[in-house]
Amino acid sequence: MSLPKTLAEDVARNLVMVARLIDEDPEQAYAYSRIALRLASRVAAVREAAGFAAYATQKYSEALAEFRAAKRMTGSVELWPVMADCERGLGRPERALAMAGEAEVRKLDKAGQVEMRLVAAGARRDMGQLDAAIVTLQSSELASNAVHAWTPRLRYAYADALLAAGREDEAREWFGKALEADKDGVTDASDRLAELDGVEFVDAFVEDESDEGTADDERAARTEREDTGEETREDTGEDRPSEA
Repeated sequence: MSLPKTLAEDVARNLVMVARLIDEDPEQAYAYSRIALRLASRVAAVREAAGFAAYATQKYSEALAEFRAAKRMTGSVELWPVMADCERGLGRPERALAMAGEAEVRKLDKAGQVEMRLVAAGARRDMGQLDAAIVTLQSSELASNAVHAWTPRLRYAYADALLAAGREDEAREWFGKALEADKDGVTDASDRLAELDGVEFVDAFVEDESDEGTADDERAARTEREDTGEETREDTGEDRPSEA
């Protein structure tokens, strides 16, 4: 609303493209975010979108700068967890842990607090503190039977931490719980369970293509022999026993 109409429309088009492409083509989404940033760098939504596009392309320093700018403009703390995760991406897990203890976390909604817990557990793992990571994830949200948008990822992270600590039976149980809650397929819990159970998947399509290629090769070889008159005994029937 703070921009002239034509400029606002141009910025909006670029932001729409960022949203559409950020999962399937993050580099292209990043390119669109840079255009929006050039057009309207003083708009918080543009700085936030630029931050997520940079984050998706692992440009963590740039992402952190954009998220900080958006936070200054809006006064909102909702970006706090992803800002902490940028610190992890920059190889500074201790800073991410420090952010997990700041007052901003208490201002987050439930989803934001769970996200912060996931980031903090990841930071513990970055530092080789597996047991601490497991304890960090243990919470009322993890113990609850209620399913929310963040439930599959929380259960999955807990299962993964247990597995990393060598607690395979518990990990299998929690991968199963993650799968039960994961109606939208946001995790690969089913694959992890299969891996733990020693199940191997065969790509039937690739196998069929291989078989078809072999048949094609055999047909081509037979045609070449026929064209050159070099038929095998099997082809001509030579040396076959005659019928009595």
